[in-house]
Amino acid sequence: MTSELLTTPLCGWHETHGGRMVDFAGWKMPVQYASIVEEHLATRRAAGLFDVSHMGRLTVDGPGSLAWLESLLTRRVADIEVGQVRYTLVTSDGGTVAVLDDALVAREPDAPDGSPRMGLVVNASNRERVVEWLTQKLPASGVQFVDCTAGTAMMAVQGPLAIEIVCGLCAAQDADRIQRIGGYRATAACVAGHPAAVSRTGYTGEDGLEIVVAAAVASQVWEGIYAAGKPRGLVACGLGSRDTLRLEAGMPLYGHELREDTDPFAIGLGLAMNLDGRSFPGAQAFAAMQNRLSGRVRVGLEFESKRTAREGSAIVMHSGHSGARQVGIVTSGSFAPSLGRAVAMAMVDRDAATPGTLLDVQVRDSQQAARVVPLPFYRRKKQAS
Repeated sequence: MTSELLTTPLCGWHETHGGRMVDFAGWKMPVQYASIVEEHLATRRAAGLFDVSHMGRLTVDGPGSLAWLESLLTRRVADIEVGQVRYTLVTSDGGTVAVLDDALVAREPDAPDGSPRMGLVVNASNRERVVEWLTQKLPASGVQFVDCTAGTAMMAVQGPLAIEIVCGLCAAQDADRIQRIGGYRATAACVAGHPAAVSRTGYTGEDGLEIVVAAAVASQVWEGIYAAGKPRGLVACGLGSRDTLRLEAGMPLYGHELREDTDPFAIGLGLAMNLDGRSFPGAQAFAAMQNRLSGRVRVGLEFESKRTAREGSAIVMHSGHSGARQVGIVTSGSFAPSLGRAVAMAMVDRDAATPGTLLDVQVRDSQQAARVVPLPFYRRKKQAS
């Protein structure tokens, strides 16, 4: 680990509380504290607290901001309401069409002059190139674009007790507002005594919140949530359990299921492509992909064993008349603590993608039997109202 790594405002807390620090996309981040499995299961049963300050946070405002983003994002934003959050892709068409990243775009309260204000959250590994791409596309006037990552911190509180724990640190009016927002909605609130942007979003398959605060108060807010939640089973979590949680939830990860040359429809991200009558970078190329019946598609694989298939593992299908042939490749794989067995996401030929299909996956020095299953592997139980 070198001193050149970027650090979040919570880095010192992680180090003093036993976080095993690693280089992740140029950031010094905790991969785990005691046990990835323990952190994973605590999030499923009670709550997990994650530092996600390495994610890029970008702000767009000005009278032309909505129209500008409408011309650049795959998801429609012209009709987005204040407090609404949408999942989108950021694409480019410089020579060849490419998916630069996936992102969340939110409509924030309007600026004092009444002009729209938008927020984008992008992946840490793609932040610099997304900022560069958007900067190149800025109009001469009417839009201001700022990278707010360094001046803010972002934390995620996920799990069945997450909202209750956070609301316990808010005044009654703010707590009521947070409890009332639905999924993919956001609001302003004071959390642990500090102004915050709070959204009902996450990357674990659990209900929960993502909270953005000023970098200067990040430690106070984090410690307030941790102290309030620890007696109820909340634990601090690293990137390791965040990855196993998102895998169980069937959520794609950029660099694995999602890449520059990905067909979004083949991996189940058609919801992020609003194509009708819109023009954004690569729109025509993506429209041609929409009804394509060739190529590979994303599936879930479930193993009987605990042996984990890693990214790049070959997948073989056996046929009586044509023998064995490679039909795909693993994109993400891990032991799934909630299920007690290994799972993987993979890209496979369409004739091998039917649920129930039996396949063999190369796991180190042997082939392991796997069965194609629908995604997600894990779906949280809805709480009774």
